[in-house]
Amino acid sequence: MKLLTLKFILIFIYLISSSTSYAIQQPNLKNLVIHKNPKKVEKINFININNKTINLNKFKDSLIIINFWATWCAPCIEEMPSLDRLQVNTTFNNLQVIPINVGRENVEKSKNFYKKLKIENLEIYFDKDVELAKKFLLRGLPTTVFINKDGEEFARIIGFVNFDDKTFIKWLQKYD
Repeated sequence: MKLLTLKFILIFIYLISSSTSYAIQQPNLKNLVIHKNPKKVEKINFININNKTINLNKFKDSLIIINFWATWCAPCIEEMPSLDRLQVNTTFNNLQVIPINVGRENVEKSKNFYKKLKIENLEIYFDKDVELAKKFLLRGLPTTVFINKDGEEFARIIGFVNFDDKTFIKWLQKYD
């Protein structure tokens, strides 16, 4: 009888431990889409606050997070501070966060947005002609696109996410 009880306990422990490790591997986010076959991302250009064109290749060999946002977007306002903290999270070795304003707003409005939210670690970039929004087939704001070190989109989130979430950070570290 003791042997049978011991077997049940061991099976129970095994089931609990394997389900816990699965939760760490992939965050439980309804709006997270992980691509089975990552998509190559090419010819991605955007504008910085000095109206200078930046090519995404500048950040090659980095884990890249492109976040599309606008100043009038309520979920963008909510998630931007955690995105700012993610940029300086010391658990990442080679992370580059690229927030791109697709709201067709001017530089001053974007600077005031950052100032109001106390965003200090992120640059301001623009997609003035909304070409990137079309290229990435955006369906709403915010949208966050994850690009691996090989220049491939491997996942995206449509809508709000808390970038401080520990399970999310553990999952993202696999790509750093």
